Amino acid sequence: MAQESPKNSAAEIPVTSNGEVDDSHEHGYNRDLKCSLPSGLGLSETQITSHGFDSAKEGVIEAGASQGGQRTHTKSGPVILADEIKNPAMEKLELVRKWSLNTYKCTRQIISEKLGRGSRTVDLELEAQIDILRDNKKKYEHILKLAQTLSTQLFQMVHTQKQLGDAFADLSLKSLDLHEEFGYNADTQKLLAKNGETLLGAINFFIASVNTLVNKTIEDTLMTVKQYENARIEYDAYRTDLEELNLGPRDANTLPKIEQSQHLFQIHKEKYDRMRSDVSVKLKFLEENKVKVLRNQLVLFHSAVAAYFAGNQKQLELTLKQFHVKLKTPGVDAPSWLEEQ
Repeated sequence: MAQESPKNSAAEIPVTSNGEVDDSHEHGYNRDLKCSLPSGLGLSETQITSHGFDSAKEGVIEAGASQGGQRTHTKSGPVILADEIKNPAMEKLELVRKWSLNTYKCTRQIISEKLGRGSRTVDLELEAQIDILRDNKKKYEHILKLAQTLSTQLFQMVHTQKQLGDAFADLSLKSLDLHEEFGYNADTQKLLAKNGETLLGAINFFIASVNTLVNKTIEDTLMTVKQYENARIEYDAYRTDLEELNLGPRDANTLPKIEQSQHLFQIHKEKYDRMRSDVSVKLKFLEENKVKVLRNQLVLFHSAVAAYFAGNQKQLELTLKQFHVKLKTPGVDAPSWLEEQ
């Protein structure tokens, strides 16, 4: 059987009589493809790139969907509309833009107030209460510092009295001629040291209570006051912007800006009113709590100091029991976690 001669690849390309390539097959292929494509996608909007069979790459169809004059190009995959994509970088950029604008407005308002050019909203009654609170905080901090100094000095004195009592007791045993004299002084110093420890417990309890009042309760209220002051600055800044826009012309370009400024002003006004109400409530509760705490602590301090210097040991111990002050027993370590269980 005769073998067929191998065909030349060039022989498969039809050629016309004038030597040009006959592309009637290609036109026919494009016509068939046009019929098979969806009705919304024309051949004029489709680019077909075909590669040879020996190429490692597959054919890629680039479809351009015309939407509003814009074309979204996709390659070998589902068509994704650009409007549905949320870019995190753009969202962060928008947040930074809003923060920068708000910071600029507030800084301009602060500078304007310090230069005496801008107006500020003032609640005279509330501002007076805040000034009194700040002044009282400074005075309470001064009392707290003095009480801590007194506690340190009293601790050193008690420690010295203990050592002196031990020295007298040792000499009482070794000096037969002065046994009673050294013994009296040893007992006196030990009694003073014991009463000093009791007074030290009362003073430390006073310090702890005042410290909680000053550095926690009052400080928490002042944090709310700080938020209120920031809200007031923002409110005045956006109020000033709205007033400036209302003084200008009203046309198609400025009306949207005025409406936006009015919206932002209303938001910050509500925030300012809310923070002002919070500060008023906290100041009221703080005043009630301060009077209750300080009354008890001042009575304790007075009674303990008076009983100590009067040498009334029973009254001193009774005062601590009345205010539920627990003293640490000298030489006794804290209980272990197993004992606490």
